[in-house]
Amino acid sequence: MIYIIKQVLKVMARECNIDAKGKFVRLVGGSISLVAGILALLLIIFGILPENIFTTGSVIGMFAGGALGIYEGRSGWCIARAMGIRTPI
Repeated sequence: MIYIIKQVLKVMARECNIDAKGKFVRLVGGSISLVAGILALLLIIFGILPENIFTTGSVIGMFAGGALGIYEGRSGWCIARAMGIRTPI
């Protein structure tokens, strides 16, 4: 059996670490990224953009980044700030 000591597992509390301006910027940026990902996906489906690893990876990245931005904007918790990185907004 493996015993895990609770003190070893330090769970970081997700408390609000951005202000209203930062929430707004992250929410708008995430929404724009999500819409751009949908548009790029439609361009790939209709054959306007070629389907290769670069375009597919870009669409996945836009969806993931947009979803993260929307989550950060809604919750008020920035993952970069939680790691100690100072963000300007």
